Parts: sequence; C-alpha cells; structure tokens
Amino acid sequence: MSETFLLRGARILDPAQGYDAHGDLLIRDGRIYALGPDLAPTADAAVVTLPASWVLTPGFVDLHAHLREPGFEAKETIQSGAAAAARGGFTTICCMPNTQPVTDSAATIAYVRDRAKDAPARVRPIAAISKGEAGKELAEMAELAEAGAVAFSDDGRPVSSSRLMRSALAYAAPLGLPIVEHCQDEDLVGAGVMHEGAIATLLGLPGWPAAGEDVMLARDLALVRLTGAKYHAAHLSTAGAVALVRQAKREGLPVSAEVTPHHLLLTDAWVAGERSGPLADALAALGIAVPPGARYDTATKVNPPLRTTDDCAALLEGLRDGTIDAIATDHAPHTTVDKACEYADAAFGISGFETALASLLALVHAGRLELPTLVAALTVRPARAWNLDAGTLAPGAAADLTIFDPDEPWTVEPGRFASRGKNTPLAGLTLRGRVRQTWLGGRRVYDVGGEYPSF
Repeated sequence: MSETFLLRGARILDPAQGYDAHGDLLIRDGRIYALGPDLAPTADAAVVTLPASWVLTPGFVDLHAHLREPGFEAKETIQSGAAAAARGGFTTICCMPNTQPVTDSAATIAYVRDRAKDAPARVRPIAAISKGEAGKELAEMAELAEAGAVAFSDDGRPVSSSRLMRSALAYAAPLGLPIVEHCQDEDLVGAGVMHEGAIATLLGLPGWPAAGEDVMLARDLALVRLTGAKYHAAHLSTAGAVALVRQAKREGLPVSAEVTPHHLLLTDAWVAGERSGPLADALAALGIAVPPGARYDTATKVNPPLRTTDDCAALLEGLRDGTIDAIATDHAPHTTVDKACEYADAAFGISGFETALASLLALVHAGRLELPTLVAALTVRPARAWNLDAGTLAPGAAADLTIFDPDEPWTVEPGRFASRGKNTPLAGLTLRGRVRQTWLGGRRVYDVGGEYPSF
C-alpha cells in the first residue's frame, strides 16, 4: 500500500493554523507533508477524493477517558476503548488511572503503553496523584512522569486533604505536568446521586449540591495561587465553577478546564424522563423528534450529575469565550449489570466516544456554537492545555485526521458500539452528523464504509 496520499475535495478545518477552506492535504510516511489548494499529486501518491460536504480536521484529542484495563476488562479494554475512540474521531485519548491495580507505578504505566502499541488511537496514560488513589501518600510523581504519564489525577476520588493537594501541586510544578482534579467536596455531596433540586425531591433521590463542586474548586485555586503549578479542572458542571475558572484565568493562573458533551447538552430533567435542555431543543429545531425517556434511567447517572438549563448555558458560554479549554468525553463504560439496578445503586458514567461529535453538532446546526470553535475544543485547545503533540495539520505533524459528514443522520444503537460499555442516555435518538473516516499516522483505522478494519 502506498505511504503517500493526497486527500482532496473536503472542507479542511484546522483551528491551530487558522485554516478553513476547501483544499488538499498531502500525507507522506505518516506525516503531513503539505496543505493547500490544488496541490499537484506526486507520482507515488494515492489520490483520495472526498465529498465537498465533508469536513477534514486534525484528529480529536480527549483529555479524559476510562479504558478500564487493567482490572476491569468486562467493562472495557484498551483495544475496545481505542476502537470506540476511533469511531468517534478521537486519535489521542488520555486514560484515567482508576484501574486495578491503580496506575500509580512505572510498571503499570509501561503495561498500559505496551497494551496500546497497536491500538487504533494514541493512548496517553494519566498517573495517580496518590498511592492507590487513597489520598494519603503521594505517588512517585517524577518516576511516573519519566515513564510517560501526561498528567496526574485521582479521578473519581477527589484529593480531600488540602495538605496533600498542596504537596501534589508543588511536586508537579517542576515536572511541567498538570494536576487534574475531580472537584467534589465529599462532605457536602454525601450520598447524592443526582443534582440537588426540585427534580431530585420529586423523584425521592438524594441530592448533590452544586456547591459540592464549587467549594472544592475554590480551595484548589487558592492552592494554585500558592504554588504556581499547572492545574486542570475536570468535567465542570456548574455555573459557579465556570465563574471561578474565568476569574482564575483573568488573574493569569496556569489553569485549564474541560466540559463533557453530556454536561453541555443534558439536564437533570432527563433523570425524570423529561428530555429537555440544549440537545432536545436543538434537535427539535431541526425537526428531529425527541421522545420522552424513562424515569430513573440509570444511563443518566453520571459523576458529577447532570444539572440545570442555567448551568448548561454557563458552560456553553465558557466554552465559547475560552474559559473552558476543551471538550472531553469522560468516556466511562460499564457492564449491563452495573446499570440494570435501582438508580441509587447504579454505577456512575456514560459511554461517550461514539456519540460525542454528533451530539455536539446539534449545537452547531442550531446556531448556538460555531463549527471552528467546536473543532478547536476537540483538537488544538486540549493539545495546547497539556502540551500534547497533537491537534494540528501543520507540515511535519503526525497525519492523525478526523473526517466527518456534518449532516448525515443516524440513530444511536448502543448494541452496535465498538465500546463494551453500552450505557448511554441517547439510545434511540436520531442525531445529525457522523464520523466517516479516522486516520492515525497516515493510515485509515476507521472507515464507516468498511474498506478498512475498524478493530
């Protein structure tokens, strides 16, 4: 097979270079060789003509995903998770350390990297902040960084000790890697399983106050001021958290943040079977029916919980104005048993890789988000936040590409997911926009037409 390809005809959108035009992309030996209009094919190039309605971007970058391996392979493996990522257009995925054993040693980092060698996405391990994610003693952070960790997090378990968090920030600072916090004051959150409000009261479910996120984030930002270390706020869900990050950035603190598609698009009303909020409104505006859901649908149970329409609006504004750097899926696959139970007992999490782009494009089609802003939040903005070698089509960069049809309708069928986790509240919905091809290092690792293996 040729190692040189000329892709032509599609709209090429690369926010890293400010490039947005129909043109050609020349790939040679797995890297971007040239980008521009009417490139002349070289004698060895295989020409791939794409529809003019399709969009070609840098491969998507996900700063927050759970691949479950080692230890929880019934939920997901590195290979199945990477295949799901490729179907969603993600070519670089950063995996959280809450595995068994926890990714808190150089040996576990090496295991993850070895298992990911032939995966259809680049897997970048995040190491634990504390040994065993127990929040008692720091992991060997310098050793983990040398082994290939791209960040540190006890995700799913907030660092409750202020003293330990200060130490973590101080140790991470000279390493140049971010501390990634799951902002949750466990004393405030308690046994909460959904957003604290009228709907939780109606359903008789323990509430989870927005202040549980805001208080922990405020503490962490005070410690960032003290240490000057890089800090990343995971999966923001509240208007208050957006305001705190915005102020921190105005102060010049080295802070970044992410938001998930579900926190942008869904509200706590979905737990009651009322599919209202930004996604439902956007789909309705497109003439796409949004049938009611089921009460106590455990697919809506996520950590942090789905919140209010006002929170969604604040998150979207934060994404648009740059307060929030990145969209991250927080892909959290589970077995059917994990979710087929009472709401209070169900596992937290949504399988997000394969529905992320299509759900987010609803905001673009509804005129609430510009396509270049969306693509930037999926490519160059997360890459720059963590200094990852990804997110651009500049000459010399790895030829990691996402090619999608922004208008193609399709129905979410979890049984067809590449992920082992079928847990999504979007099951049965028709979305508009579909990844057609994903390229990794100059080779197609996913093609919806089936010409290349989808792993």
